[in-house]
Amino acid sequence: MVMVPPGNTSVLIIGGGPGGSYTASVLAREGINVVLLEAAKFPRYHVGESQLASLRYFLRFIDLEKEFEDYGFTKKLGAVFKLNKFKREGYTDFVFEDPNNYSWNTVRAESDELMLRHAAKCGAVVVEETKVLEIQWDEGRPLAAMWKNTNDQTGQIKFDYLVDASGRAGLCSVKYLKSRHYNPEFKNVAFWTYWSGCGEYKPGTPRAGSPFFEALNDQSGWAWFIPLHIGTSVGVVMKQEVSDAKRLSAMIGGASIITKNGEVIIQTASDYSYHSDSYGGNHFRIVGDAGAFIDPYLSSGVHLAVSSGLSAAASICSSMKGDCTEDEAFRFHNAKVKASYARFVFIIRSVYEHIRSPEATTLSSDDEDNFDRAFAEFRPIIQGDLDSGIGISEDDISRLIEFYSRHAFEPSMPEDRHALAAQFIDGSSKTAER
Repeated sequence: MVMVPPGNTSVLIIGGGPGGSYTASVLAREGINVVLLEAAKFPRYHVGESQLASLRYFLRFIDLEKEFEDYGFTKKLGAVFKLNKFKREGYTDFVFEDPNNYSWNTVRAESDELMLRHAAKCGAVVVEETKVLEIQWDEGRPLAAMWKNTNDQTGQIKFDYLVDASGRAGLCSVKYLKSRHYNPEFKNVAFWTYWSGCGEYKPGTPRAGSPFFEALNDQSGWAWFIPLHIGTSVGVVMKQEVSDAKRLSAMIGGASIITKNGEVIIQTASDYSYHSDSYGGNHFRIVGDAGAFIDPYLSSGVHLAVSSGLSAAASICSSMKGDCTEDEAFRFHNAKVKASYARFVFIIRSVYEHIRSPEATTLSSDDEDNFDRAFAEFRPIIQGDLDSGIGISEDDISRLIEFYSRHAFEPSMPEDRHALAAQFIDGSSKTAER
C-alpha cells in the first residue's frame, strides 16, 4: 500500500538517496517537519560502492555509525591507485594514524536503504513510490510540488523550504534553472558488472582487500576493482569514443560473473560528470548528484552527497531560526558545495593527465617512480577530511595549498588558472528564475 503524502510540510525533500536521506535525518533530529518523496521502492540498485573515510564521521553525527559497523559491509582500510604502467601505484592509507578510521565498500541497495530507514526513525515522513512531476514557483521561490505515485494517485504538497536530492535527473538544475554544464574533459562511458571468486590486492598484508583503480595500458581510461561482501564490482571507465573495453586487472583471472536469474547483467553510464551554476536559492537547496557529479575515480559521490546534505540542513536551520538571513544561508550552502566539488575536480584533472600521458609530471616528476608525495599531500581531500573536519592541521592545509600552487595547475597560463577557478569556485551565483 503506497502512503499518500500530507498536504504541507516545513521542508520537502525530493529523493531518498544518501543526500536526501542524510538531509532528512539532520533536519528531523532538529525537530523540523520534513517530508521526503522517493520515486522508487527501496531497496533499489545504485552504483558507487567505495566510500571515503569521512563517511564514518557523517554517520556518527546522526547516530547511524554503529548500524553500518555491524551490518557486515567489507572494510575499506585504504585504496590503491595505479596511474600508469611505468610507476608504482599510490596508496591512501585510511588507518595509518587511527586504526578505527576505516570506511566500507557498500552494496548501495543495502546501505542506501539503511540511510532512508534511519531518516524515518529520526522523524521524517518518508513516502516511497511517489515521483515529483512539477514544482510551482513564485518569483524565484518554490512553493509547492505536484506528485504522482505508483497507484496513479496525484496530489500537491506545499512547503516552506525545498531540498532537491533527485540525483542525476536534477529536477531544479535541469528543468527549471537550466544551469547544468557537462564537463567535456571527462566525457567518458563506464561499463561494469559483478564477479565471484576474485583474488585480492596484496593478500596477507595490511593492505589486502583494498579497492584497486588502474589506468588502462592504451591510456583510454581506467578500471576499478572493488571487493564487496557479495562479490567484487569490476568496471571500466574510458573515453566515450573508445568504448571497447580491452583489459581489466589480472585479479579477475579464474573468477566468474555473478548472474541475475541466469543472465549476465552489464551496467553502463555515460556523460556523468557535470556541475551547476549554483546549488541553491531563495528557500531551496540542491544536494548531491542533483547538482554536480565528478568522475568516480576518487569515489567521491556519496561523500559529496552527504556533505552537501549537511550543508543544506544547516543553512535551512539557520535561516528558520533567524541566525542569518535566507540570502546568507543559501549563499553559504552554494559556496560550500562549490568548494567541495572544486577540490576533487582539480585532483582528478591531474590524475587524468597521468592516465592519458606517461610523460605527465603534475603528480610525479621524472625522477620519481611513484605518486607517494602527491597522495600524501592530497590525503585531506581524497579521504574526505576537509569536509568532515577530521584531523586537519594548519600544516596539512598549508602543504596542500603549496602543492596546488606549484604543481596542480602546471603547465598553464595565469589566465587559464583564473578561468578554472572562476568556473568551479568563484562563478557568479544565479538565483532561480522560473
